[in-house]
Amino acid sequence: MNTVAEQLFPKSSKPLLPWSDQLSVGIQEIDEQHKVLVDLINQLHEAIEQHHGADVCVQIMDKLCEYTKIHFAVEESILRILGYPDYDDHKAHHNMLLSQVQELRYKMDHEDHSISFELLYFLKKWLTIHILEEDSAYVEHLLNCGAKATFNKKSWSSKSWLSKFWGS
Repeated sequence: MNTVAEQLFPKSSKPLLPWSDQLSVGIQEIDEQHKVLVDLINQLHEAIEQHHGADVCVQIMDKLCEYTKIHFAVEESILRILGYPDYDDHKAHHNMLLSQVQELRYKMDHEDHSISFELLYFLKKWLTIHILEEDSAYVEHLLNCGAKATFNKKSWSSKSWLSKFWGS
């Protein structure tokens, strides 16, 4: 039986940004991290769509900001260690993207900007373009340097300490 809230605001049957093979860079560790970013954007979308309130949206946005920092640091380390020739440009692009996300987060607190669907579509476009254009460019180099496309053990991003860190 549905609650009144569920009847008034039914859960969307469709995420804002569904994961697909098109978003895969073909390196499982990086794909697993990208899936976390996609999931956080979808959580934010659902929270807005379900009218969960600003506090919930801010918490998700904070997780997105923090996980973006973690992901970029891991990705940059891999690129640096394996001598990616466009490392400096890729890092500069990361810095620009992180700055944009942090600026949006700052505006939420200090300029009374709420999280809107406009922000969601910015995040969707930001992540999609970054994966399809920027991240896809380094895959061949990483694989040629011996990076494994798949692994048998769980990704670091799915280990229990991360679940505890995120509180979910």
